[in-house]
Amino acid sequence: MSNSSPEAYPAKSQLSEKLNLKTKLAYGAGDLGPAVTANITAFFLLVFFTNVAGISPGLAGMILLIGKIWDAINDPIVGVLSDRTVSRWGRRLPWLFWGAIPFGIFYVLQWVIPQFSTNPTAQQWGLFWYYVIISIFLNAMYTVVNLPYTALTAEITQDYNERTSLTSFRFAFSIGGSILSVVIAQIVFASVPDPRQQYFVLAIAIGILAVLPLYWCVWGVRDRVMALEAHRRDRYSEESLPYLQQLKIVFSNRPFLFVIGIYLFSWMGVQVTAAIIPYFVVNVMGLSDASVPTVIIAVQGTALLMLFVWSYISERVGKKAVYFMGMSVWIIAQTGLFFLQPGQLTFMYVLAVMAGFGVATAYLIPWSMMPDVIELDELRTGQRREGIFYGFMVLLQKFGLAFGLFLLGVILEWSGFQESVPGQPIPIQPESALQAIRFAIAPIPTLCLILGLVLAYFYPITREVHAQILLQLKERDRGNS
Repeated sequence: MSNSSPEAYPAKSQLSEKLNLKTKLAYGAGDLGPAVTANITAFFLLVFFTNVAGISPGLAGMILLIGKIWDAINDPIVGVLSDRTVSRWGRRLPWLFWGAIPFGIFYVLQWVIPQFSTNPTAQQWGLFWYYVIISIFLNAMYTVVNLPYTALTAEITQDYNERTSLTSFRFAFSIGGSILSVVIAQIVFASVPDPRQQYFVLAIAIGILAVLPLYWCVWGVRDRVMALEAHRRDRYSEESLPYLQQLKIVFSNRPFLFVIGIYLFSWMGVQVTAAIIPYFVVNVMGLSDASVPTVIIAVQGTALLMLFVWSYISERVGKKAVYFMGMSVWIIAQTGLFFLQPGQLTFMYVLAVMAGFGVATAYLIPWSMMPDVIELDELRTGQRREGIFYGFMVLLQKFGLAFGLFLLGVILEWSGFQESVPGQPIPIQPESALQAIRFAIAPIPTLCLILGLVLAYFYPITREVHAQILLQLKERDRGNS
């Protein structure tokens, strides 16, 4: 319970007012830390395992699979616990406050290469278990700071367009941070010659960058969250439904199933492409490692610019239409990558820019749909359970992502991909490995994007349906009063 007097909070009518720029910036900053760490992990961790630490692609894929499965399992646990948290700072902010520093520490430890044995096989297995353990702790702390943060979207405002705007600010920081992280990586790679030291220095820089914005978010949205928490306690009972009953309600919410499917397939397209880009640029296109960040910046820089363009268009034509526009351009780009040949650098960057159009909608649209789904559940049940919805959305997404990255490692292993030996030049890959990389850069992501489009077509909550949901909620509140 808050110790502040009721006079410290704004009137109930003020809670629905549009958010000011300060609040939007502070909220957006909360996604900067998870974004920079996830971005460096997505683009470089598999390469770090195979080309720097000297782990085989199969074992590297298994590390990613185990970490992501645990990450998925702990999501609904943290979601339920954050729903039940009692604090004068609301239900979500204490998780960000206490989890930020451990999150940064475990992130740095993920990029350390300890020496366990002079025997190559024993060293591989020693590293395998080290990274599995660190991955379990790191993914737990990622959930502790990120899942309660994502649940704030539905709590801070109920306005349909304002949520899209808030999501735009969130992913502006997310994509902007992702670009910044790649720029930092490029500077570190150019300044530090030893690959082992490169990744350790990069990890320290990214770890610090990950922690500080989380505290900006906590302090920047604290007053509004405290006000909303007082209002929520007046409006809702604190009685919690049994966990299995909550699961039944969550999965009986038909629009929610569409949203998690759309997000799952969109994000698999993003992450599988991100993981294979370094291999594609270096091994297929024949460019140096220094070219990888440039390609990444072309994709994410475009996505950052398009984020606000798509948000503006969404206010006029709706979320589904924007999703179809962005994904259509992205599918064309992914298809073009399959036929790209060494030397076609201009065409490669054109396709990277086109992909950025779709990546922006993959960030923006599924997350802006989630609060609408939560309000439908509130209309049916009379309770607000943001944590459980966001928890299971991310759980299913991470199960799919874990399988996708594990499959990627297995494909490279089966194709005869040659992992690097520490201290030795990067080996020349066989033609079978190059074909496997092409398969992973185009057909797999394209299939995911097409499946996401099919689900988006049938998504039932339009702007008009959402307006009806809010109207019924207000009428029920009036009746209860």
